[in-house]
Amino acid sequence: MSRSHTDVSEEVTDAACPLVEVIDHVAGKWSISILVAAARGPIRFTELERAVEGISRRMLTLNLRRLERDGLLTRTVHPTVPPKVEYSLTPMARELYAYLTGLVEWAERHRGAIAQARTSYDATAAATQADRHPRFST
Repeated sequence: MSRSHTDVSEEVTDAACPLVEVIDHVAGKWSISILVAAARGPIRFTELERAVEGISRRMLTLNLRRLERDGLLTRTVHPTVPPKVEYSLTPMARELYAYLTGLVEWAERHRGAIAQARTSYDATAAATQADRHPRFST
């Protein structure tokens, strides 16, 4: 392999790695739910915990820290007893939220077609498997 070809590969990898990392952070199961819940305005930890179904306190904490580190959430601590902590979307996250709502709307519109395609695919796969191995089918 030529040296120049290796350089191109390294350039592509260097450019793709940050992109993949960002997509992994914002497209994660919990991240999307947290961003959607926080889009309504400042939200407290316990409210997020109730809004994001199935998330543990530990996982919520880890995701909040990562989203804050990525510049998607701001964490505001109010000096009260006990301390009041609120999370809000940053302008960058508000822009992302607009795309997420579009994706959610798309998923809702096509949910039935996707389910139908899966059923059809599974039936075809099962029939193909039975044709290949008739002694294993019932």
